[in-house]
Amino acid sequence: MTKSRLFARLYLETKRRPPSPDKLVRSPFVPKKVNSIMNHFTYSKQASKNCNCNTIDEQDLAQAELAQYINQQAQAVAPTTDPLTSSDRRIIGEIIEVDPESIHTIWIEAGITVWVQFVDSGRLPFDRNWFATRVQEVKATLPETPRERNERLSAELEQACIKFGLTHGQIDWLSFSTTLYLNRLCIGFIGYNRANQWYSRRNQLGGSRTAESVDAAIASLGVRQPVAA
Repeated sequence: MTKSRLFARLYLETKRRPPSPDKLVRSPFVPKKVNSIMNHFTYSKQASKNCNCNTIDEQDLAQAELAQYINQQAQAVAPTTDPLTSSDRRIIGEIIEVDPESIHTIWIEAGITVWVQFVDSGRLPFDRNWFATRVQEVKATLPETPRERNERLSAELEQACIKFGLTHGQIDWLSFSTTLYLNRLCIGFIGYNRANQWYSRRNQLGGSRTAESVDAAIASLGVRQPVAA
């Protein structure tokens, strides 16, 4: 065989024979398959954790916002410790035609003059008899607000507790209900429903009995007024 034919044969065999693995060069733009799978697994696992954390954070935030909203609603209808109730301010504001929130307090001087003190330190005098007449007229026309309702019910409950020798727990101002205690022993629950009736029950899950007054509601729990010695 001539040299030219031998070289041609070797050249053809080299072209048909695949290159050995150790001589292959991986393109930098093609990621390794194993690493690609691992990276995908790691990313997916981290994404799942982040998703769960975000879900928990959103739930906590929603619960906190709900609790804050309920508290704000309760505070909005809770009575204040101000000597003038919100009802008093509405009536006075209607009489003298000013913003109720601008009124600080009132007092009577020498039994004949009613002074109205404003938040900005200003004041106005009015005849006592005229002022008393206007209070009754305006009071009969103004509807009761939730806060005024709770102020009235709270005053009635306090008087009844003193009369029966009872104490009560924290009042739920949204539903106006609370727990009654006799010598620190829970004796039942009392409240005021949407039908404008007092009610009471012996336990949390028991049936309620309605009454026309707070005294009658307490008496239905078997409580009697203490007899004076």
